[in-house]
Amino acid sequence: MAVYESKTSSSDIKSRVESNKDITPEMRQMIQDRMKGMFEKTFILSFDKTTSVYREEEKLDAPGQSPFGGGVKMMSSMMGGGGTFYKNIKEKNYTVDKEFMGKEFLVKDSLPKLAWRMESETKEIGGYKCFKATAVRAVSKSDLRNIKLKDEKKEPAKAAAKEKTTNIIEEFEMPENITITAWYAPEIPVSQGPENYWGLPGLILEANDGKTTILCSKLVLNPKEKVVIKAPTNGKVISQKEYDETVVKKMEELRKMNSGPNGNIMQMRMP
Repeated sequence: MAVYESKTSSSDIKSRVESNKDITPEMRQMIQDRMKGMFEKTFILSFDKTTSVYREEEKLDAPGQSPFGGGVKMMSSMMGGGGTFYKNIKEKNYTVDKEFMGKEFLVKDSLPKLAWRMESETKEIGGYKCFKATAVRAVSKSDLRNIKLKDEKKEPAKAAAKEKTTNIIEEFEMPENITITAWYAPEIPVSQGPENYWGLPGLILEANDGKTTILCSKLVLNPKEKVVIKAPTNGKVISQKEYDETVVKKMEELRKMNSGPNGNIMQMRMP
């Protein structure tokens, strides 16, 4: 069993929230508090040599903490949280349950085949000598952790019109690919890791994609209580591509509906 701390940089979003004069100081503070919960998470990875389950550690929200109402679970899911991520590296597939706009999905697909490049650099993590590996992979359009601010120099017309809109969503875009840096420990000879990271000759103790860093903070190799590792079963079965397309379609609808920070961005429900 391994415990991972996940932190995603939210500087882009914070800068837009702080510069938006239409957002009240009270709402700004509520958004920042909620962002901290969505961008800083703790996960537990239970694993053996061929299978693993990766779950977010559940935390109770204080009453009235969320400014987004029922949209919190949806946003948490799109920030890498919620649900159970099961992967089988022997059969090279994964299953993850997702909740999006009030509907349960069961995403089943093949594990991404990462072309790892072994580097010579090493460092110590938790007493284990770790080796560096890098890879480039396509970005999941349903994972908002990878969004970034649009380059206003490339789109001067849109930059000029920015003052006329309060739609924060329009100011961001999703990259096509991201570079992953992973640190793995050969002393723990399992080809496992957090989320959908896998395929290295040792447990991945740290992974970074530029905006999100996932770092192992605790490791128990011989737990007294055996954990049952099994895939989730609830939800409408769908492929990753189909799920991404569903999210993109609904987010586009939200973009059109959202006329400001106090609009009904979180009120839609799946049919």
